[in-house]
Amino acid sequence: MSEIDNPSPKKSCPVCASQFVSIGRRIYCSSNCKHRAYRRRHQGLVSNYIVGIGKPSRSTSIYECPSCGVHELGLQRCGDCGVFMTRVGIGGLCPHCDEPVAVGELMGEI
Repeated sequence: MSEIDNPSPKKSCPVCASQFVSIGRRIYCSSNCKHRAYRRRHQGLVSNYIVGIGKPSRSTSIYECPSCGVHELGLQRCGDCGVFMTRVGIGGLCPHCDEPVAVGELMGEI
């Protein structure tokens, strides 16, 4: 039986996979599914080096001392000067030299 013979064929919604009776050129079962599909199509690209939603945790943040220029991973106070350090960005320890390195430094942003 073709679509011409059956005036209201059942279709499957591409978002929620529920069955619905198609009227005209209708693709989605409800306006909620239509909006959800639109949002999925127009989502911005997510960068690969984002740790998570919200503020990054202190254990993955690189800090720099404004007085002596020392970089530390996860420590907000300089061990040499005792001065509070400023946050450089997200980072970790270099696998070659074990020094704290920010992702922005590797990508040339800082």
